[in-house]
Amino acid sequence: MSVRPGRHFLQIPGPTNVPDPVLRAMAAPTIDHRGPEFAELTHRLLDALKPVFGTSGPVLIYPSSGTGAWEAALLNTLSPGDRVLCFETGHFSTLWQSMAEQLGLDPETVPGDWRHGASPEEAAARLAADTEHRIKAVCVVHNETSTGVTSRIPEIRRALDEAGHPALLLVDTVSSLGSIDYRHEEWGVDVTVAGSQKGLMLPPGLGFNAVSDKALEASRTARSPRAYWDWRPVLEANERGFFPYTPATNLLYGLEEALRLLTAEGLPAVFARHQKLAAATRAAVRGWGLEVVCADEREHSATLTGVLLPPEHDADAVRKVVLERFDMSLGTGLGKLAGRVFRIGHLGQLGELALAGTLSGVQMGLRLAGVPVASGGLEAALDVLGER
Repeated sequence: MSVRPGRHFLQIPGPTNVPDPVLRAMAAPTIDHRGPEFAELTHRLLDALKPVFGTSGPVLIYPSSGTGAWEAALLNTLSPGDRVLCFETGHFSTLWQSMAEQLGLDPETVPGDWRHGASPEEAAARLAADTEHRIKAVCVVHNETSTGVTSRIPEIRRALDEAGHPALLLVDTVSSLGSIDYRHEEWGVDVTVAGSQKGLMLPPGLGFNAVSDKALEASRTARSPRAYWDWRPVLEANERGFFPYTPATNLLYGLEEALRLLTAEGLPAVFARHQKLAAATRAAVRGWGLEVVCADEREHSATLTGVLLPPEHDADAVRKVVLERFDMSLGTGLGKLAGRVFRIGHLGQLGELALAGTLSGVQMGLRLAGVPVASGGLEAALDVLGER
């Protein structure tokens, strides 16, 4: 086994680096998940999660990935044959659409170029045309992890309201929650889907649904078969501080510590930090003479940046050089962006010096891989990072 000096730079857009206090919290002895100490932990967690989602309503926790939380959102609110309006904004939006189809729903897809977010104008047109209200839900990925594009959820909500349409609004925040400003209640979202391994700074293994009263009402009449994913037994058990299954106890310890870290920094400060790191990364990419995947200045992600290489260069070859020479992992291109794009993750517990090191490694890796880049990228990033 080769030994490399320094630490590994994990700069993929999730899972992110787990902070030391969170790791230490997860190392605590496991307790009885039917005992009073665990019940107290559950009540603390459910209360502490609400400000992160921007809700006063219930938040459900599953031992699952974000994909499991997707399934829970669909099964609890919809019935076989229901039409759902989906926006193709990247790889993960297409996976959610595919899941809907596999579950017996009827996805109506708005095609996209993977460089723009969900179109509020197209949403308005489709909803206005649906005079029979056959569309039962609108599914949007808030922050598309495969591209670095953030959809404008308040404008999608406005399209629903102006059309007077009763469809539910389901939003994936797997790579935005805890890093990008998000307001479940204020924005009129009915189900927010999230996972533990990105802005919440935990290992993979927890999935979340924040739900509105309207979503809870829909769950009472939804006819999709569900057992493990059923909200009802979870909500009933949560009232007593428990779960209807064996919970991921030690991940919950880590979640409490991660929420404490977010609260101590303050969510507005967390969001501002991520915005600054993202701006510095985009400055570097443009300073190198390369192109950011996101093509709309209103929709740049604060958690990751997709870098589009010229067609004659292989993005995976750059990633290979960066990993082998500098022990740094960058995100691969997914779906139709495979080989054309690499992704720089800048979310979670990440500071300015760590990002400066990351961008140094990317600049060196690009040159070693034979990609012609201008010399001003790193300096442009440092100018942004040096601002007060």
